Amino acid sequence: MKLRIDHKSQVPLHIQAEELLRKLIESPEYIDGKLLPNEVELSKDLNISRTTLRQSINKLVYDGLLIRKKGVGTRVVESKSLSSKSKNWMSFSQEMSARGIPIRNFELHVSWVMPEKRIASFFGIKEDKKILKLVRLRGRPEGPFVYFESYFHPIVRLTGDEDYKAPLYEMLEKSHGIIAMISKEEISALLADEFIAAKLETNIGSPILFRKRFVYDIDERPIEYNLGYYKADSFVYTVESRRE
Repeated sequence: MKLRIDHKSQVPLHIQAEELLRKLIESPEYIDGKLLPNEVELSKDLNISRTTLRQSINKLVYDGLLIRKKGVGTRVVESKSLSSKSKNWMSFSQEMSARGIPIRNFELHVSWVMPEKRIASFFGIKEDKKILKLVRLRGRPEGPFVYFESYFHPIVRLTGDEDYKAPLYEMLEKSHGIIAMISKEEISALLADEFIAAKLETNIGSPILFRKRFVYDIDERPIEYNLGYYKADSFVYTVESRRE
């Protein structure tokens, strides 16, 4: 497919490049997860800078259409691994990487716990069945802005020895063959209590964005129950809808 950028158009170059790449990855040649040409070749074909091209690619990574792996390249997400209802959700690490935001882990704890009733009910298990709990306090290098608690269904077969510093859903797929397919979310506002205020280094009573995420695998089985507490003055939650 011949890719052409109109340098005389008033449409920004990175927007034109994004639309061209969308058409490219929908072609039969790329629809099954093929690697894209490297950035040097693509930027030369489009007659744009690599910085401009990278901006377009990052947007498609954010939308969940491309996956970038260091030392391998950028490939198209296979059609079978995309949800027809939502195609732009990713793990926190992937979201921040796509936006070019450096992230630091301030705390990372793994433990085995008895699930609370609401969590056991979501997973459809008994309350006396231990499950893995992952706690992460994350943010920019200068300070934390989000506190996560994740609980995992026993079917994921986590041991606790996995690399939890890696993007979570990439790790689950690579290490355990679990594909996170569907994410359902509930978003509300809270005031920071003593515990959350201490974690996020803010004042008690400060506004907090509270997000519950319910994650299901490719067979629509529940695999993760996630709670996220975000500093409201450090994070904006954006939802993008595209009319087709």
